[in-house]
Amino acid sequence: MAFFEKHGVEEKEFFRLTSLKNYHFSIHFHLAFEMIFVSDGQLYVSVDQKEYQLQKNDLIFIFPNQIHEFKTVDYSDITIILFSPELIGDFFMNFKGVIPDDNVLHFEEKIDFSKLSSIYRQKSFLYAVCADLINRTSFTPVKQSPQTKVLYKMLLCVEENYSSDLTLKAVAKHLQYDYPYISKLFARQMNMTFTDYLNHYRISQACYLLKNSEQSISEVAMNCGYNNLRTFHRNFIKITGQPPKKYRELD
Repeated sequence: MAFFEKHGVEEKEFFRLTSLKNYHFSIHFHLAFEMIFVSDGQLYVSVDQKEYQLQKNDLIFIFPNQIHEFKTVDYSDITIILFSPELIGDFFMNFKGVIPDDNVLHFEEKIDFSKLSSIYRQKSFLYAVCADLINRTSFTPVKQSPQTKVLYKMLLCVEENYSSDLTLKAVAKHLQYDYPYISKLFARQMNMTFTDYLNHYRISQACYLLKNSEQSISEVAMNCGYNNLRTFHRNFIKITGQPPKKYRELD
């Protein structure tokens, strides 16, 4: 299963930990909560177009439907936690419809994630972070324009169909919107074309599979929507600066 394969949450009380080095992921959003903890190095994170530079022992708390991306700065060793709102039901109900003004928290020492082996320890940890966030920042009501809602639908289409032969015309037909309208809207909202975004999203998924699966490079390419291996290599090098084989071998 690819890391961000599902837009929503597969089941109630869903909790997934993933450790990654020198990783990046293109602009996306999901219905789950997400935390990213930096064990070492630096990480650039953009949340709703607000930019953060995370250092060692920083944690960023991203709410459902916040559009975000992250990129390694030189080197990064991070742990990503994706979890369902049901795990922090009281917090979710009380803070539904708002987002934090500052998503970042700093810890004095590295978090020992090996201790989060039971649902009770997981909930205890998550609620402790929620309490710190409440004490650390204020919250602002979410405002979604009609254009933003359309953009969400387009991003969801990418997340659900990036492994297939996806085009903007197919997205327009599926969503029943005029092709020129959503083409201009996407470029204006995302500062890139739909094709560029799709390639970045696919390569981000490929990076994860190269590091976290035994799939061959050709299998990774196919599972990320590339039927032509040469096109996959060209886009991979263009986006990451190195070929897939070298990326897989680097620690």
